[in-house]
Amino acid sequence: MESLEGKIAIVTGASRGVGKGIALALGDAKATVYVTGRSTEGELSVGATVAEVTRRGGRGVAVACDHANDAQVRALFERVDAEHGRIDVLVNNVFAIPKDRMWGVPFWEQRVGMWDEMHTVGLRSHYVASVHAAPIMVRAGRGLIVNVSSFAGAGFQLNVAYGVGKAGVDRLAADMAHDLRPHGVACVSLWPGIVRTEWVMSQDELPFSTKVSESPELSGRAVVALANDPKVLERTGRVCVVAELAAEYGFDDVDGTRPPSLRVLAREAREARARERDAARDAARDAARDVARDAASDEETGR
Repeated sequence: MESLEGKIAIVTGASRGVGKGIALALGDAKATVYVTGRSTEGELSVGATVAEVTRRGGRGVAVACDHANDAQVRALFERVDAEHGRIDVLVNNVFAIPKDRMWGVPFWEQRVGMWDEMHTVGLRSHYVASVHAAPIMVRAGRGLIVNVSSFAGAGFQLNVAYGVGKAGVDRLAADMAHDLRPHGVACVSLWPGIVRTEWVMSQDELPFSTKVSESPELSGRAVVALANDPKVLERTGRVCVVAELAAEYGFDDVDGTRPPSLRVLAREAREARARERDAARDAARDAARDVARDAASDEETGR
């Protein structure tokens, strides 16, 4: 990957999952990475992520931060500004996963508090972090904000509250881009595919297959590619699919594979169904024509 040495990045919620994968890829690119999260001890903690970022050649900085606490978030950005005077990349990734069952339950049977948890840390948190990052980036005349979202922003996945939150994240990126573009700051929404996070792999059952899936670090490589793209402003306000960025920029997953885009697979499936419908319609039309022809022939013979 191209180097981001000397660049300053913040990745929220990076003690595990996609956030950790992004932080590690930024470490591979030699960036200075501020890693935020509530977990401060153990294998899945900001400290563990920072240690690995540093081992890979970057500079990791652990910051214990509850993104539901506005004062803590403000302190984070004030610290980074005081220490470096700029922020080159902000990755809004933090997300609160409720302990409730996330799928297979209609929304009216789910706890209303699930909405508040996922929208407070997962939508509002992205807005608050961006509010603090934007003035620093605008002052520098450059920067990149990446909102980690999901295909759920475009269609039903898991549950109603989850999907609405992800659609909000996508709209947040689009609308923030409107205000930021004149100042040279780009903002995009990032759609990973099915990611083999710790949470996903710990589930006894899932409403989707992991056969076509990717590591958390593939999203990180996408962020590195975007951060290195001198024409990234051309993408501002848009949804970017990780697998499609991999194909366009030419990077692979950690195992050397390049997973297909779920959007492309869905389009191909729709096209295949359309061809099947057309074939069935044509067959039915041909059968009806044959029946009509045979009937006309029988009538003629009877005369």
